[in-house]
Amino acid sequence: MNSPILKVIFNDLDLNPNGDKPIYLQLAAVLLLSIKQGKLQAGQKLPSSRDIAVFIGINRITVSKAFEELQNQGWLESFTGRGTFVSAHIPEIKPEKLQEKSNKAQKVAGFTIDKPQYLENSFFVPKTQLHFDDGFPDPKLAPLKELYRAYRNQLTRSGLYDKFGSYGNPDGSDYYKEAISKHLNETRGLKTTSKNILSVRGTVMGVNLVCNALIQPGDIVVSGIPGWRRAENNFLHAKAQHIGISVDEHGLVIEELKKVCQKNKVRMVYITPHHHYPTTVALRIDRRLELLELAKEYGFIIFEDDYDFDFHYSNRPLLPLASADENGMVIYCGSFSKSFSPAFRMGYLAAPENVIEHLTKVRVLLDRQGDHILDNAMAEIINDGTVQRYLRKSLSIYEDKRNHFCSLLNSELGNAVDFSIPQGGMTVWTKFDQSIHLEQLAKEAYKKGLYFSDGKAHRYLNYNENGTRLGFASSSKEELEKGIEILKKLI
Repeated sequence: MNSPILKVIFNDLDLNPNGDKPIYLQLAAVLLLSIKQGKLQAGQKLPSSRDIAVFIGINRITVSKAFEELQNQGWLESFTGRGTFVSAHIPEIKPEKLQEKSNKAQKVAGFTIDKPQYLENSFFVPKTQLHFDDGFPDPKLAPLKELYRAYRNQLTRSGLYDKFGSYGNPDGSDYYKEAISKHLNETRGLKTTSKNILSVRGTVMGVNLVCNALIQPGDIVVSGIPGWRRAENNFLHAKAQHIGISVDEHGLVIEELKKVCQKNKVRMVYITPHHHYPTTVALRIDRRLELLELAKEYGFIIFEDDYDFDFHYSNRPLLPLASADENGMVIYCGSFSKSFSPAFRMGYLAAPENVIEHLTKVRVLLDRQGDHILDNAMAEIINDGTVQRYLRKSLSIYEDKRNHFCSLLNSELGNAVDFSIPQGGMTVWTKFDQSIHLEQLAKEAYKKGLYFSDGKAHRYLNYNENGTRLGFASSSKEELEKGIEILKKLI
């Protein structure tokens, strides 16, 4: 009863019968802490459950349950006729001075973390009413009611076990792949079946998956400068060698790519030919054909990121590179982030069947499957024509907004900015006069309630146009006018 160990462990015991944890778990936590602090050594015999119960004034059964809990975890072991002991398998722990317990979550790990520069990405989420964003669609136009209806149908229709009782195919549901294949064949001139389609959660996942599956350390990946940092960072994360080449008013400069190919073994070329990111220029038809010929000659992959094919205003858009690819060199990637909503992570890769099979096997290492329910809901509104009607309607609205926005840039900001009216897309690549400190301007505008990118993401060692993307599609005309008025006053 008067064992010194009782006082050492339980003198300052404060059990809370009204706490979140049962008394026996609270007692088990005290015993465990004593073991970790070295108050109780490996192989040491504990006072009996009766002695502990009397000392701290609780039921003996509660103490026995605490012992049993720690036995199940491997901290204690019990022997009939001998008593309960601290497990002999626990390494010797030197007693440490008792420190005040903290209820705060840990901020810093006890192990080292390699932090390469390319991972220092900004995840800033603006909270302003006005915004010239990166080219997002207007959520007020999206057919959310129709998508909700289709999603509800997926939840309530028959086949619940197939939908919820087990995993589905990692490359996507057959319904979604068939719908995407048909959609791409009809609208983009591709020649696919469902076996050429892999469901992904947006373009970033598509790029990452291809880098994981097809890029080896040291491989050379080429893309245009300026370009999309998210893609470039994926190349670096795959330990590839990234080579940037020029982009002019006609898109990627293929002559520069040819020179790179003559000196190096290129594994992949990443390109946004429809509207180059970030400058929005379209890749001219002769360069498209030259690129396909180079891919055939030198055997490199073309990763075609077609992020906003559906929005081209001046005339009928050029069909994707994938539509003219007769040699299986193109991996075509699209998503519904720019055409529908960035909140819904739905996308696809289209490629030769053996590429899709390989990518699917690698995808399982990261993500057993995508969201089949959401994919099927999207497939439903593609098949019933909802998406096509939405695109036709929004195209004219976005063209009207583009014209209004460019008119405002020209009339209100005058010589302070330089831009070309984009043939399509949802942003205007805008170069500010070199006398304007773009980062400071963005900070001051944010204080006034207007967000736009400060352009840092589009600057490179040998490229600094003091430019940024000003998105117009997600704002109303009145909001565009208010935003331009803020810029005018600040400039």
